[in-house]
Amino acid sequence: MSRESISSAQESYLRKLQRRQHRITVIRILIFVLFLLLWETAVRCSWIDGFIFSSPSRVCRTFADMWKDRSIFSHVGITLAETLASFGLVVVLGMSVAVLLWYNEELSSILEPYLVVLNSLPKSALAPLLIVWLGANMKSIIVAGISVAVFGTVLNLYTGFAEMDPDKIKLIYTLRGSKRDVLWKVILPGTIPLQISVMKVNIGLCLVGVVIGEFIGARQGLGYLIIYGSQVFKLDWVIMSIMILCVIAMALYGILNLIEKRCLRSR
Repeated sequence: MSRESISSAQESYLRKLQRRQHRITVIRILIFVLFLLLWETAVRCSWIDGFIFSSPSRVCRTFADMWKDRSIFSHVGITLAETLASFGLVVVLGMSVAVLLWYNEELSSILEPYLVVLNSLPKSALAPLLIVWLGANMKSIIVAGISVAVFGTVLNLYTGFAEMDPDKIKLIYTLRGSKRDVLWKVILPGTIPLQISVMKVNIGLCLVGVVIGEFIGARQGLGYLIIYGSQVFKLDWVIMSIMILCVIAMALYGILNLIEKRCLRSR
């Protein structure tokens, strides 16, 4: 087969992939738009109660009102700051503890059952205790966000480190390398896809933990808007806050997805 025919076949295949991706994107948007239209129609035709279920138009009006008085910026900003702070600390703590366990196999054998138990513990049960111990402030909410994700992070990263290709590790030792060389030249570079995959899961978990903390001990933030709106029957606030949380989660996940693609492309 000639080089020209191979090149044209590759271009045809790439165009096919591009058309498929565009089709998927269009279908996703159409599903979302149809959902909004059906929701709005159901409220206007009294198929469902607009006071309970709200509607896209009511949510937009609520958002516009809070945009005018600038209150929405403080709520979104606080939730986003708490989520990013807890996520950053989860990344640092999770990686540090996983590396420590990999370095010391005896320590990992001792701590592994405790990490499994802590990871399985419902984190919503810890949030009230954190509020009592640390006070109703941003610090306790950030710790609540950390508690949701950090134990799973340690377990997943440590498992990935332990399952690294043994032949590559033997090669480092054969070349008289140290365990530190194995860490920096094999373990950390070889588990970059796993690290980013764990981060993509953690960003959502940290957001969940922060919202749980705001439910209990906050006076600002989207979690506070949700719990307060449900208490005073301002359900437009509740629906709007949930939709904003969805947008934040999608945006943060999208950023990590772009980072993952760039890292994989540069390898």
